[in-house]
Amino acid sequence: MAARSKPLLASDRVRLYLTLVPYLLEHGQVSLADAAEEFGVTPREMRGMVEKLTVIGLPGEAGFWQQPQELFDINWDLLDQEDVIEITNDVALRRVPRFTAREAAALLAGLQMVAAVPAVSDSGLVAGLISKLSRGAADAPADVVVVPTAVDEVRGVVSRGVQEGRAVSFTYQAPDASPTTRTVDPVQILITNGQWYLQGWCHMRRAIRTFHLDRVSEPRLTDIPTTHGGDPVPDAFAEAAEDREVAVRLPERFAPLVGGLLSADHVETADGIVTARLHLADPRGIKRIAARFGGALEVLEPAVARAATREWAAAGLALYHRPPHEEAR
Repeated sequence: MAARSKPLLASDRVRLYLTLVPYLLEHGQVSLADAAEEFGVTPREMRGMVEKLTVIGLPGEAGFWQQPQELFDINWDLLDQEDVIEITNDVALRRVPRFTAREAAALLAGLQMVAAVPAVSDSGLVAGLISKLSRGAADAPADVVVVPTAVDEVRGVVSRGVQEGRAVSFTYQAPDASPTTRTVDPVQILITNGQWYLQGWCHMRRAIRTFHLDRVSEPRLTDIPTTHGGDPVPDAFAEAAEDREVAVRLPERFAPLVGGLLSADHVETADGIVTARLHLADPRGIKRIAARFGGALEVLEPAVARAATREWAAAGLALYHRPPHEEAR
């Protein structure tokens, strides 16, 4: 880079200083001439910048530097005798924040979910981040195991369909309809409210549709090339806003737990009971929220939300049902 012919402006000096320190830390010992050429300044200007580093550092109490280790320092002998720059005290810039083992484990679990997205899964990004998290934890992160579910198999098939440009076929069971076999040109997979969805061109409906992956079974990759994989995708839940509201009733003391979903215009409180409308991407998603309240939250409408919650609760109770021969013991 050619040396500047005009004096450096204050704003230019700030930008240079912000770049200079990382540059010197990365290269170790750098000749004054090489550094000046790299930054487009004269050797004299570079020497002045390096010397000024020694009065820059971390402010101590009341904004004043109080200890030598709080300031940058350089190898003065090397600079004066050989015109070589070397930072000997970097004001802890090499010190990186450390995650606790628990924090690292939580992030690793999240990365495993992100890895299911087709655009990310084969990029190597997740593997690199996992490696960095392992090195950046204060303690070795606990081994994280995300238990596979039926949705994982569906995501795997759909991801291949997106990457290879092939349609997928599966059985779709909506809670208020009979099972149907669908062939879909997959466009994207997305997650909202903790639930996975597929958006794609449905050959049966001849339009873009959104499918809840919890309701997909028997997925398979077909040999049919996709012809609508690049179609514009509308909002995942484009129905009217009122169709995405769920009316609930719950004790007032629990209202803060769903505060982020509440609409201030649709909240009524009487005798310690709150009646409110929650905004959800999919009304059926209320079942997961209701399950957290141990029966304290009542779903009022729409009917599809009530049915989904009732079926969710019944399925949960069935897991605790003991066979008659065990109850007799």
